[in-house]
Amino acid sequence: MLDFVVYLLYRAGSAVAAALPLSFLFGFGEFLGVCAWIFSGKYRRLATRNLEIAFGNKKSPGELRQLARRHFRRLGANLLCSAKLTQMPPDKILEHVEVENIESMAREFRAGVPVVLVLSHLGTWELFAQLMPKFVGFVRNSSVYQGLGNRFIDQHVRRTRSRTGLELFDRHDGFEPVIELLRSGGGVGVLSDQHAGDHGVWTPFFGRLASSSPLPALLAKRTRAALIAAGVYTTGRTRWRLVFTERFDEAGASIAVLTLKINQVIEQQIRHAPEDWFWVHNRWKTPDPNFLLAHYKRGIYLPPKISAGDLKPFRILIRSSNWLGDAVMSVPAVRAIKHGRPDAHVTIAVLEKIAAMWKVIPEVDAIIPLPEGSVVQVVRLLKQQSPFDVAILFPNSLRVALETWFSRIPRRVGYRGHWRSWLVDQTVREPRKARPPEHHSLRFLRIARECGAETSNTELPKLNQTSNLKHQTLTLGLCPGAEYGRAKRWLPERFAEAAAKITAQSSAQWILLGTKKDTAIGEEIAPAIGDHCVNRIGQTTLEELIAELRQCSLLLTNDTGTMHLAALLGVRVVAVFGSTEPRLTGPLGNEHVILRHHVECSPCFLRECPIDFRCMKAVTADEVADAVLSMLAR
Repeated sequence: MLDFVVYLLYRAGSAVAAALPLSFLFGFGEFLGVCAWIFSGKYRRLATRNLEIAFGNKKSPGELRQLARRHFRRLGANLLCSAKLTQMPPDKILEHVEVENIESMAREFRAGVPVVLVLSHLGTWELFAQLMPKFVGFVRNSSVYQGLGNRFIDQHVRRTRSRTGLELFDRHDGFEPVIELLRSGGGVGVLSDQHAGDHGVWTPFFGRLASSSPLPALLAKRTRAALIAAGVYTTGRTRWRLVFTERFDEAGASIAVLTLKINQVIEQQIRHAPEDWFWVHNRWKTPDPNFLLAHYKRGIYLPPKISAGDLKPFRILIRSSNWLGDAVMSVPAVRAIKHGRPDAHVTIAVLEKIAAMWKVIPEVDAIIPLPEGSVVQVVRLLKQQSPFDVAILFPNSLRVALETWFSRIPRRVGYRGHWRSWLVDQTVREPRKARPPEHHSLRFLRIARECGAETSNTELPKLNQTSNLKHQTLTLGLCPGAEYGRAKRWLPERFAEAAAKITAQSSAQWILLGTKKDTAIGEEIAPAIGDHCVNRIGQTTLEELIAELRQCSLLLTNDTGTMHLAALLGVRVVAVFGSTEPRLTGPLGNEHVILRHHVECSPCFLRECPIDFRCMKAVTADEVADAVLSMLAR
């Protein structure tokens, strides 16, 4: 019933438009366009964003705003005029339209060659339905169209478009009738400038990857039809110019190559009269959910002269975890995200205290160090950056979701929970079925996979090689602390005993590493090791810690952020676990050694042991020393 009421209103509006002078409709349409610019913030922002993508490197923000306003005026005028033009006889329409190079199409038809006419939403594009049968009526003319949601309006539009002899084919009915018409020597018009969704070829449009319809290229390849494009330009008040290009397809070219060529032709048309194109359509729409393009059927096509670095970037903000260890465990996911599409520009937003860790990851293009202050400070900082297309939230906190929501990042991806599901518009589901514990890195990789990345071949850190012990002095790292709590710390005296045993058999030089909170532990261990030890606990920045770890052949450690950092840098690790679970938080890589004695209360994940610390006491200095010496010998 509602559809029919809307249809009656539509018909009433069309009748009024048909009764009014065309010049009045043009001026009134411009007025309505200005009103839409003022009151429709959603479409104003969309048009401005699209113009920034297309012309942001050539026009100033002020020029882009002026162009957007002109577009709204022009769009209002052309849409309102179309309501009358579609009801006028072709001869009357031609009093307002100048036609240029129609011979290019007629010539192909007379030679027996079918034509696929590439159309775009430029000017009063509805004119083609009214004029094509008049221009080339000696062959069958048709158009492929997308059915409207209101069946009453759809039926009326079909009647209006077909009254001059144009045949209409609904996309949903398949393309065999279209192919049959082309093989009979006819022509078909295809609107080819809209987002093509999951079925498109991802190829550049104004320098940025866009899902582009392969339909014109497919039809041309299947039927050996000529590809010709046409556009309508507004040249004045109620005046338009309809321009046909020459044939531009190439013999033997692939569908991807032809689709790119179509994009380039449409680009040229738009550059000629940018205010005439339909900028309120989301041409560079972010796919949902797979905005990373690794698994798309038709894939990505870049011409030989264009590299990934030449593309306008798809800007991804990744909000890193606040803990060093968790941040390191998310690195495989970041790498998968970066490799998910060639135009990916990855920015990491992370607390300043661990920002240096991300500098060692070549897949990261930019880093935003965040203060530990209020949400307002973070939002202000994020808004100062170039606009992001997507934000991927690794932490599960409500605060992180609020930061990106207030920053107006249009797509926010992450796990639900912590009362933030209304702030995350692409949620990643937790596995429902009970399963063995999964490593934390897999939780991050699941986010990347849900975004469309390929995660089956995630690269692990490459480990440094260690030469024969008899021919060199080894530098070994020792990290006896753990920021989470004392329950994760092996006994300091046993660290010292194990280090002394290792030194006696290898002449190793030890570097003690840790934060200022571990100073007392360092002062206890260093004298026990003696001259073979340099105590750097509490004396290094994160950058300096990274430099120290790079000099180490091995790190002896608790379950700490430093353990994960060493593994990331390719340093072999011998780690003592007690209250935590190595299947969840063990170091990434296959050649590390985990020492752990499972007792009835482990893993408890507590900061402080409430009983007798039995899980850690069960690990002896001898077995730690043997593990280190065995690894060094390998």
